[in-house]
Amino acid sequence: MERRPGVPRLLREINDRAALELLLATGPMTRGQIGDLTGLSKVTASQTLARLEERGLVEVVGEQAGGRGPNAALYSVIPSSAYVAGLEVGPELISTAIADIHGHTIAEVTVEPDDDDPVSVVHGAIVKACRSAKVSIAKLRGVVIGTPGVVDPRSGDVRFSFDLPGWHEGIHEALAGDLRREVTIENDVNLAAIAERADGAAQGLDDFVLLWSSRGLGMAVMLGGKLHRGRSGSAGEIGYLPVPGVPLPEDIRTLPGRLPSLAGGLQSLVSAEAVAELARSYGFAAESAGECVRVAVAAGAQGEPLLDEIANRLALGVAAVCVILDPGLVVLAGEVGHAGGAALTSRVEEAVARICPVRPQIVTTTVTDKNPVLRGAVLAALERAREELLVP
Repeated sequence: MERRPGVPRLLREINDRAALELLLATGPMTRGQIGDLTGLSKVTASQTLARLEERGLVEVVGEQAGGRGPNAALYSVIPSSAYVAGLEVGPELISTAIADIHGHTIAEVTVEPDDDDPVSVVHGAIVKACRSAKVSIAKLRGVVIGTPGVVDPRSGDVRFSFDLPGWHEGIHEALAGDLRREVTIENDVNLAAIAERADGAAQGLDDFVLLWSSRGLGMAVMLGGKLHRGRSGSAGEIGYLPVPGVPLPEDIRTLPGRLPSLAGGLQSLVSAEAVAELARSYGFAAESAGECVRVAVAAGAQGEPLLDEIANRLALGVAAVCVILDPGLVVLAGEVGHAGGAALTSRVEEAVARICPVRPQIVTTTVTDKNPVLRGAVLAALERAREELLVP
């Protein structure tokens, strides 16, 4: 008979993982509830919880009254068993959030970069956030950084970002070496989509796209519950979509005073800069594109022509994606999408129906967090941290 001395240990690891995953997903539970939902016997469930307690991962947090007999102890994962850091890096500001293993944010700080070196800037931002949270950097089990631009899925480096010229090949490895832990760099719009699937309008959905219209234009594609990044990481760079009657990006790269990442293609029609300019032509002037759209929505009939034009422009991108992917749901997010609300989404739905045979449901983001990119970074870091925590 073949001897398999590792089997008992493997079973213990499987049981520990099942119980820990359940507690992380559902919150405090009794030993009996854990046994019922995992299929473990009372004895095995007790042994499993004892091991997790010994590892400093779970603790008794209360009691649950039952019928006859003593109250049952409620077990929960210890919040301080691991922490994560999520960052949003932009050309002018870096926001950092520190969260415990349950995903509760315990500190959030925003700093202005004072150095051109990404490693120094990120290190300083994380140190400041950890000090605010009173958490040692050594306790961080996951670090995810959101940046604009294209992230190479193979190397993990930012392959191109007009706003962050210092983020080049080798930065990913340098950050990991500096922080002495694995670091993930992710496109900012992709992180917003992660937050949308966890907490927003796409909650629980496996297939949807998120169209982000702010300073630039981007799109995140979620297929089968996973982000679709493409071979080079360029999936979703919809701002470069050629549009009839609009100069191609290559045609205006040499024009003086124009930013190549914000000029040409679809982005020249619906970036925040383009929307603000369009709004002024309709008599709506405000400090930002989002505020222009809000004023137009509040103006009722007077603002309808502007909303119609913005919707027609957005529909060009939505239709192009839907005839290829047919995602079923499109979420409008970013400064412009969030401000437009139902007044904008209904118009985009109608405009898409006029120009293509696919009619997706189009909704406004419902992520209430003030910074969905940062929230997505925390959620992505949590996924990594929990996987690491589940390893004995």
